[in-house]
Amino acid sequence: MSDLPACPQCGSTFTYEDGSLLVCPECAHEWTANETARDDAPAIVDANGNALADGDTVTVIKDLKVKGSSHVVKVGTKVKNIRLVGGDHDIDCRIDGIGAMKLKSEFVRKAQ
Repeated sequence: MSDLPACPQCGSTFTYEDGSLLVCPECAHEWTANETARDDAPAIVDANGNALADGDTVTVIKDLKVKGSSHVVKVGTKVKNIRLVGGDHDIDCRIDGIGAMKLKSEFVRKAQ
């Protein structure tokens, strides 16, 4: 059995080598082995383009209504010790006075 990676576009395991390229016969996607290593960990970035990591402190840049309640997360609210997760809302966190919540990375910036 070969140790070739699955296709990053369709997930097919039937990939093969063609010179220096890897090719997927199912979707015809071509890529190099170096691209596979970079694409494995997609970086989550804030509104300014800075890379975020688990444990970072971020600041909210827009008033955010909390769904299902009358609370509002105000501009400038600092959120400490974030956790990055997959999905539509990239950040899992706890905000003082509101509780656990998920945020989109486009509405925060990395605190200095």
